Amino acid sequence: MAKSLAPVVSVHLVDSKSSLKSATTANLHLNDVPTSFSILQQKPAAPAAAPMPPLTDGVRVVTAAEYKQAAACLAEAFAEDDVARYFIDVPDRAHWSEQEKWDLHVEILEYVTYAHILKGLVTTIGNFEAVALWYVVIALVASNTVVLMELRMPPGKNMDDFLTILRSGMWRLNYRLSTEGKRRFFTEFLPLLHDTKYATLGDRDDTSWYLVYIGTRPSGRGKGHARKLLEHVTMQADREGRPVYLESSNEANPPIYRKFGFETVRTVHLQRAERNVGLDIMVREPVSGERK
Repeated sequence: MAKSLAPVVSVHLVDSKSSLKSATTANLHLNDVPTSFSILQQKPAAPAAAPMPPLTDGVRVVTAAEYKQAAACLAEAFAEDDVARYFIDVPDRAHWSEQEKWDLHVEILEYVTYAHILKGLVTTIGNFEAVALWYVVIALVASNTVVLMELRMPPGKNMDDFLTILRSGMWRLNYRLSTEGKRRFFTEFLPLLHDTKYATLGDRDDTSWYLVYIGTRPSGRGKGHARKLLEHVTMQADREGRPVYLESSNEANPPIYRKFGFETVRTVHLQRAERNVGLDIMVREPVSGERK
């Protein structure tokens, strides 16, 4: 989940019922969680943009008009994922029904998907049988189910600028998540992902391809959709000499990713729930033509 977070610059984020005039005022504290939602400063020097990977094998780019279909695919793929549920299955929402929790799960993925459509790369295959979200600088102006979606954000870009948060609806999470959910999402999860990615890649952090999500609907499994979505970008990464980075929250997935050249470099944990939730950090180094 998208997450290239740089030094914080506080701004007002307001409810839709409030005046947007206050959105330009600095140093607003939202609700009762001091770091509930902040706009993060873009790094001053962006790396050279990577060209858009060529569309092959039925892979296509998801448009803004299709964000709900893409998010629905990811919601199904990550319905039981420990990380996806980490912000929803919280003590102060124990009174919620399963339908209310599911609706919030879908809503979160809609915001994240739309943000990546605006600032990253979202690809799909089939009738939204699989989807992937990526984070990387691309040359553009500006799992587990049958449906497979791919979301990718290009190197050097992030989705944490004010307009993207506003347009994608991400700011609403400050009001939709519970107090504990906000602590987990904003003060634990996002900083952990940011710090771990930088610690792992160092100076290559801004020039890597970052696989934020890849998920397949149950009905889409066994069709090679995930392979096509992965190779759509890994082949481009090889041509560019860029590493590819991901976090895996499902212990069954690292052996699959290793078949595509990824290696586990460390494991980190989310620690605010009754049991820790592990994330395997995996990196794929670019493969030269001679080594293929």
